[in-house]
Amino acid sequence: MHEVPLWLWLAFAATVVVSLAVDLLAHRQAHVIGFKEAAAWSAVWVGLAIAFGALVYLVVGTDAGVEYTTAWLLEKSLSVDNLFVFALIFGYFRVPRAYQHRVLFLGVLGALVFRGVFLAAGVAVVSRFTAVLFVFAAILFYSTYKILREKDESFDPAKSIAVRLLRKIMPVRDEYAGTRFFVKEAGKRVATPLLAVVVAIEAADLVFAVDSVPAVLAVSSDAFIVYTSNAFAILGLRALYFMLAGLLDRFHYLSKGLAFILTFIGVKLILQASHKTISTAVPEIPSLVSLAIIAVVLALSVALSIWKPPHAETRPAQNPPPDTHPQPDGRSDDEAG
Repeated sequence: MHEVPLWLWLAFAATVVVSLAVDLLAHRQAHVIGFKEAAAWSAVWVGLAIAFGALVYLVVGTDAGVEYTTAWLLEKSLSVDNLFVFALIFGYFRVPRAYQHRVLFLGVLGALVFRGVFLAAGVAVVSRFTAVLFVFAAILFYSTYKILREKDESFDPAKSIAVRLLRKIMPVRDEYAGTRFFVKEAGKRVATPLLAVVVAIEAADLVFAVDSVPAVLAVSSDAFIVYTSNAFAILGLRALYFMLAGLLDRFHYLSKGLAFILTFIGVKLILQASHKTISTAVPEIPSLVSLAIIAVVLALSVALSIWKPPHAETRPAQNPPPDTHPQPDGRSDDEAG
């Protein structure tokens, strides 16, 4: 564990709060976010993450700085899979592009809270039961298997347990009402489809946390490192989505790269757990080596995707067929009638 001064925690919290406030004010009016605007915001988020990493390096030390950078890059790479699911959810519910930033903004707030809870629990468990790292490694290997089997193709927002639970709690109308989440109809408060979309986004992030938490704990078991790296990766997720919207299918080698990264992290976890529970003679993979491997794999995945573009679509269309208008419960118009 690293000795982190209280003022650095406070500086991190202040940076997150101010950044979110500025972002919210900049997008207080619903509008379509173009490539230039998204690229500018993406540069801001990446710059903040790098600047904070430099501060960690200077204040906490070299090891902490390397761990933070490795964890942030790992989380950034794993977040690419989130983008495909976001596209599927937006396409399925036919969310107007002008409303998508509001949805993702709330999704980020929820992710910051839930990831904090999961990571705190993960750090506490690992500190008491080191052998649980073997379980985390198994989770990552299974995640690799699902990625190689192209698990995202089977993702169906209509089958989301969270969305179905929402409909049991309150009625959900069929039409959007601007960026509002609730409206009154016949004197009763009902949800708009936008609330169902937010619920689906939050539920998807909970699923991704199953991969994310074990992976980042392979890099560091320090609560400060794992949470701050996760937070900065999550903060830049919205801008990255809007910047790459419409281009996601072109990076078809990224899934293979992510599969390799998850496998590598799984091996790192096994070695780490074996070193602590079986024998100190078992070697561990240094964080600097992990950082280099993750960076090289990501660069190669992107380069190969650009050099050898896909000949056919490798992922499903992001929008449903023109003659099908899905309801918030996943039914088509014909079925709803």
